[in-house]
Amino acid sequence: MISVLRCPVCSDPLQPGADNPSPVRQLRCVNGHSFDRARQGYWNLLLPQRKRSKAPGDNEAMVLARQRFLDQHSYQPIADAVSALVLRATHPADNAVILDLGCGEGYYTDRLCHSFAQADRHASLIGLDISKAAIRQACKRDKRITWLVATGADIPLQPESVDLATLIFARLLPEPTAQVLRKNGLFLVVWPGPDHLRELRELIYTDVRDSDLNPDAQLGTLFEPLDRETLRFRFHISDTAHLSDLLMMTPHGQRLSHERREALLKIEQLDLQADIRLSLYKKR
Repeated sequence: MISVLRCPVCSDPLQPGADNPSPVRQLRCVNGHSFDRARQGYWNLLLPQRKRSKAPGDNEAMVLARQRFLDQHSYQPIADAVSALVLRATHPADNAVILDLGCGEGYYTDRLCHSFAQADRHASLIGLDISKAAIRQACKRDKRITWLVATGADIPLQPESVDLATLIFARLLPEPTAQVLRKNGLFLVVWPGPDHLRELRELIYTDVRDSDLNPDAQLGTLFEPLDRETLRFRFHISDTAHLSDLLMMTPHGQRLSHERREALLKIEQLDLQADIRLSLYKKR
C-alpha cells in the first residue's frame, strides 16, 4: 500500500524511486528523502529523533513469546470477532485501506487479511508497530500486508487515506489516528474488560483491581461511538511453556519478581477467563 505512505521527515508523499524494480526497494519524496526496503520486506519510517530508546517497543524475547502464545490460537476468538466486525463495517465493493496500529508480530493483522481473502473481498492492509523486532516477525506472515516500523504518535500515512483503523491492546493516540482516517472513517478499539485473566491476576496480586479503562473518554472529541461488543470465553493453559509465554506478553508478568515467576510456573494446568471489549467509533 505504498501509494498512501508519506515521508516522516517532510510529510510529502513517498513514491518508488526512478527505475525501481518490482518489488519496490526504495521510496523517495520530492525533497530527496529516501528509505530503503529492509531485506525482510518492511519499511522503517521511524526517525531516530522519534525514538525514546535505542530499540523502542517490545524486545525480541517478548515478541517471540507473544508469537508462540498467539500461534497456539488461544486468542483466536478475538481475531475472529475483529475480522467479523471489520467485514461488516466495510463495504464489499470497496478496496478498503485498513491500518492496524500497534500490530506487534502481526497475528491479528494476518488473520484479518485471511478473513478478507476467504470472503472473496479485497482490502489493503497496513501493519504498524514501533518495535523493529515485532515487525521483523510480522514480515514472515502474509506478504500482501504492508509492514511499517513507525510510531503511532506520528503515523507516516497521508491525511485522510485510511478507511478503518484497528487498535488491539495498544495505547490510544486519538489525534494522529483521526488525522489519517478519511471523513467518517472508522476506528475499532479492542481492550480488556474487568474479568480478563482474573484467575491469573489473583495469583499475581494480593489486591486484584478491576480495569477501569474506557476509550470513550479519550476519544469523545474526535470520534463518535457506534457500537460495542463484549466477548467472553475461557481457554486452557496446558503446560509451563504456554504459561511462561503468556506471562512474558502481559504487563502483569512484567511486574513479577524472579521468585514469584518461578513459583507460578510450577502450576501445570490453568483455566482462564478472557473478557474483551470491542468498541467501534466513527470519526467526527
